[in-house]
Amino acid sequence: MKNIAIIMGGYSSEYQISLKSGNVVYETLDTSKYNAHRVHILKDKWVYVDADDNEFDIDRNDFSVIAHDTKITFDCVFNAIHGSPGEDGHMQAYFELIGMPQTSCDMYQSALTFNKRDCLSVLKPYGILTAESYYLNLGDLIDEDRIVEKVGLPCFVKANKAGSSFGITKVHRKDELQHAIDVAFKEDDEIIIESFLDGTEVSVGVITHKGKTTVLPITEIVSENDFFDYEAKYLGKSQEITPARLTKSDEEKVTIVAKKVYDVLKMKGYSRSEFIFKDGEPHLLEMNTVPGLTKESILPQQAAAAGISMADLFSSAIEEALKK
Repeated sequence: MKNIAIIMGGYSSEYQISLKSGNVVYETLDTSKYNAHRVHILKDKWVYVDADDNEFDIDRNDFSVIAHDTKITFDCVFNAIHGSPGEDGHMQAYFELIGMPQTSCDMYQSALTFNKRDCLSVLKPYGILTAESYYLNLGDLIDEDRIVEKVGLPCFVKANKAGSSFGITKVHRKDELQHAIDVAFKEDDEIIIESFLDGTEVSVGVITHKGKTTVLPITEIVSENDFFDYEAKYLGKSQEITPARLTKSDEEKVTIVAKKVYDVLKMKGYSRSEFIFKDGEPHLLEMNTVPGLTKESILPQQAAAAGISMADLFSSAIEEALKK
């Protein structure tokens, strides 16, 4: 039986969502193959949490723990941390240094995809279409006229390195820009301002499953709010339709692009990319490398539509990691 550490929590605004994802993995993992263990990675502590919610400090030298006078070491780490430090390359680098297999992509891919601006820059030469964008760093002069001239209105102001739609505002008028910029700077010191793409929004899961790159059935996002924001994502203010109501041609187009993005970036493990169709072509918004794993989350919905159970989805990720 393999000992699997499920890491959850993290240092960002997404930590509560991550705890939910991690607990779903903990409750779902195939107990005939694995001993599942919860590990909370939080700003002030890294702790092993036993079945009775007692906490024991993790030894960061080798990622082991002494609990109830027994030393526990792990064969593999299941990464369920959304945001920093699980989705930005920090944990991946640490595990690589101590020689511990883990289920998400490698350190560089994780850091690159977490930085929306850098990721889109790498993909553009490969013909991947994106929204028109304008970049701001904290302290830069804010020229509202230039921003509007470049991206138009309405536009989206986003924190460059944040997930779950934290630090994102849809701006309809020029006089709303400053407030939106202030909101984004609360999450990150870099901002990306993007043109509004008016079209069907879809989410495409691409995973390595049983050794093969697999594009899962596509999900269409229909938000009740002005866009697919935090409320739409987590508080039921959206419809997520799997499989998406796309023409066969559009389905093929976005499937090819999503797989190309995964392959160009040399991805491993889970990914979920967001696209909007503009003028009949899918435009990439961003890629998530540690997508939500609760029962309501998009990736598990897509896996279910593909006939992959949650237990199988999680087992496959662990087996892939152990192969490495």
